[in-house]
Amino acid sequence: MDSFAHCERLVRAADKDRFLATLFAPRSHRRALFALYAFNVEVARVREQVREPIAGQVRLQWWSDMLAGTGHGDVTANPIAAALLATIERYRLPVRVLADLVEARHFDLADAPISAIGDLEDYADKTSSALIALAAQILNGGADPGIGKLAFEGGIAYAMAGLLTAFPLHAARGQLYVPMSVMDRHQARREDVFAGKATTQVRAALAEMRLHARRHLNAVKPLIAAAPPTLVPALLPIALVRPRLARMERRKYDPFKPGDVPQWRRQWVLWRAARRPERIAE
Repeated sequence: MDSFAHCERLVRAADKDRFLATLFAPRSHRRALFALYAFNVEVARVREQVREPIAGQVRLQWWSDMLAGTGHGDVTANPIAAALLATIERYRLPVRVLADLVEARHFDLADAPISAIGDLEDYADKTSSALIALAAQILNGGADPGIGKLAFEGGIAYAMAGLLTAFPLHAARGQLYVPMSVMDRHQARREDVFAGKATTQVRAALAEMRLHARRHLNAVKPLIAAAPPTLVPALLPIALVRPRLARMERRKYDPFKPGDVPQWRRQWVLWRAARRPERIAE
């Protein structure tokens, strides 16, 4: 089985938005992008695939060992690992950044609360922002793309919008990605979140989180113009932030009702942004 083909199928099934964004990339770089995104899918969904945290820790440790070169056995028997290692070598991807991404995902296995907004931003930076920067390096032929600030702000905005979209799922399984500093400021209670109660206080905390996401998205706007057009496919997912936030600000919005911007509309947003990159942060 072609390891890169396996990665492409996985991303198409599990991360449709990044799959579609990759189709706007040059064909010569698509396989590497699919390898990177498949790796991200694999470590991001560990919580969903295990019953006990220890099992998830073992899976994440496997990826940490693989990246460190200390994995047991033939790690390339795993098609995602094989494709990722080839991509790391070809594009000189920084292993430390990938390792930090895996390490950050250990938080997903715990039900411990996030203390402050800065802690959430650090988590988003090591996962979402890092992924944008790595994808940009691939599109730049392995050279540093020089978009650190853009990747940082855009990745945090994208992660926050995604976590807010997944709020019903997380609440149902006892997870909360809204920092306690935000919850406390609005006198919102974790017990109400886990009980599915959309109290005024919970709604206020979520509204503040949308403001934080918008602040990071607004910081992207002046940076987009300076980004080389070749890097646009790595940035396209950021275009989904504003429509996702807008959906949550409708009058009848229920924070505990699962849902997202319809797939057809997300596809249209990505296509429009690919044609006019300035719309990525609109």
